Amino acid sequence: MKLAIDHLVIAAADLDSGTRYVAERLGIAPAGGGAHPRMGTHNRVLGMAEGIYLEVIAIDPRAEPPARPRWFGLDQDAVRARLAQGPYLAHWAARVEAPLDLSRMQAEHPDRLAPAIAMTRGALRWRLTVPDDGSLPAWREAGVAAGDGLLPTLIQWDVPDYPGVSLPRQDLALLRLSGSHPQAGLLRQGLAWMGADHLIELEQADGPPRLSAQIATAQGLRTLS
Repeated sequence: MKLAIDHLVIAAADLDSGTRYVAERLGIAPAGGGAHPRMGTHNRVLGMAEGIYLEVIAIDPRAEPPARPRWFGLDQDAVRARLAQGPYLAHWAARVEAPLDLSRMQAEHPDRLAPAIAMTRGALRWRLTVPDDGSLPAWREAGVAAGDGLLPTLIQWDVPDYPGVSLPRQDLALLRLSGSHPQAGLLRQGLAWMGADHLIELEQADGPPRLSAQIATAQGLRTLS
């Protein structure tokens, strides 16, 4: 596989606080977006350079509770505790492009990739990997697992005008995606297997896992974390 960064995920307790978080740091507010009825969430989006975009996502208080756990760990106690402290860069998604097919890849490697579920939002159609329990993806070897938002969700768009193409490109450029983790070596194995090891820089470090994105803006270099 050879992948590209599709988008960054800012998790927030609500869309307004997530939008303010991004606007205060980058100088531009996410907008638009919509609802994901299957997951009980909604989002706002912001286009950047090189076909990358940023997504603010939150539980939709007006939606019916979904029949399954929400994605990105939004139903998990640890994530909710973190959200109570404010919005943060929780995750990222890597894009799979033809001739590769995400559903076929997952069927061939069910021990490595979470189920590829079909999603829609308005005219958008896509597939992405989401564990059955809604957790963030993890890489497992010899009974040890690591993920914590540093291993990407894989996504494949089934329409030509996906957000990285259709969103207006603001004066924002992702310069570096990086992170630290106590099991960085294990994560590097997973990233290399996916063909995503060139997309993120990881370092070994004790303490809580960390994900950060350095973004060039009209006001200078800014960091999301």
